[in-house]
Amino acid sequence: MKRLIFNQKGGVGKSSITCNLAAIAANDGLRTLVVDLDAQGDSSHYLLGAGFEEALPDVADYFKQCLNARLSKNEPMDFVHHTPYDNLFVLPASPELTDLQSKLESKHKIYKLRDLLTQLEDQFDLIFIDTAPAFNFFTLSALIAVDTCLIPFDCDSFARNSLYMLRDVIDEIRDDHNDLLKVEGIIVNQFQARANLPNQIVEQIIADGQPVFPVYLSSSVKMRESHESFRPLIDLAPTHPLTQQFGELYKLLKR
Repeated sequence: MKRLIFNQKGGVGKSSITCNLAAIAANDGLRTLVVDLDAQGDSSHYLLGAGFEEALPDVADYFKQCLNARLSKNEPMDFVHHTPYDNLFVLPASPELTDLQSKLESKHKIYKLRDLLTQLEDQFDLIFIDTAPAFNFFTLSALIAVDTCLIPFDCDSFARNSLYMLRDVIDEIRDDHNDLLKVEGIIVNQFQARANLPNQIVEQIIADGQPVFPVYLSSSVKMRESHESFRPLIDLAPTHPLTQQFGELYKLLKR
């Protein structure tokens, strides 16, 4: 199963959701891979720690290999690195992704990520993909390559408006490139249960027929502590309410 955590809006918790779901899956005994396609590398930092850039080759090296037939060819697993956690692996990002984008577009390499993931599927039970908060070459490549898409939603009016545009983008890519692509569900994130506006907005999108998961992820300082310590919540605070919410969400995805 290949899942993309996707939203064009920044600050919705894509990397946090990607890494914590992946960490829970790994803790559940599944060989799990996180593919980081964001040049900023938040997921890579989160799971590999400071200085992860030394863990080469990375995803940029894979794309450079696709562009230059003269480069020595690495095997797919050469780009994958083990995290400090059992069963959890990362294909790390690189700042070089930004410069590579136009070159890959001009050479029509849009299906190369799909080719790589097809080769890696036999090695992993689950693959989660994190992308930049933008619709760019790498986002399109990921949407072409995955089975399903999870959409983080952070409960404000701007997010509600962008959600419908996002659904249109996904529908278009399904029609043009990947007829198996589906939206698995919308993940309500940074939810404040006692505030009226978040509750109203979530009720509105449910009334509009959007596939909202019934588990809402709370806003918590524990997530910031998790980032700063480079430890997913299942390792840092396994009994914390937010960790339990991630666990319930993971159970829904297993069905």
